[in-house]
Amino acid sequence: MGAKTVYIIEHLEPKLFPWCMIEYKHISKTVGKSNLWFTNIKQKGKVLDELKKYGKVFNESVKTMNLKDACVLDPQAPNTLNPIDSKQFKYFIFGGILGDYPPKKRTKKELTKFIKNAEVRNIGKKQFSTDNAVYVTWKIASGESMKMMKFKNKFELPINKVETIILPYLYPIVNGKQRISDELIRFLKNKKGF
Repeated sequence: MGAKTVYIIEHLEPKLFPWCMIEYKHISKTVGKSNLWFTNIKQKGKVLDELKKYGKVFNESVKTMNLKDACVLDPQAPNTLNPIDSKQFKYFIFGGILGDYPPKKRTKKELTKFIKNAEVRNIGKKQFSTDNAVYVTWKIASGESMKMMKFKNKFELPINKVETIILPYLYPIVNGKQRISDELIRFLKNKKGF
């Protein structure tokens, strides 16, 4: 194994919302703090100190870093990442976006078209949460093709006897169930109003 792979989250929301922090923490548990960068972070204070526990934090945007051997993960890309293809990349770049449904193609508009020397790949055409996009890419980079993985569309979370939240993303099946952070489930159950 050569140089380590770095997973970069280009934060594209106006601030670090609690939902973002939960996903970013979940990503750090997957790929490891030393393999994770957060770029375009403008916030200061406690939130910034918290984020530094999960990876390396940059105020600078990845768009200005001029990284070599980089790959932007974009659902709009024509080619799908595979294990052999993934070996050429040192950096995998993701848009840190709280997804919209239907998707607004923000990765392409806000990230892909600005990173001139990077290759672009998809991990399927359906939208993942940021933490699961990183997880699937990490699995591919570890040698597992998407054909070997199982997925389920939409996550349904009962809040009480009458209310349910539906998250309209694609989820990998891990150990027989959809992969979602326990912390995110707690956050959603305790959230007041949607």
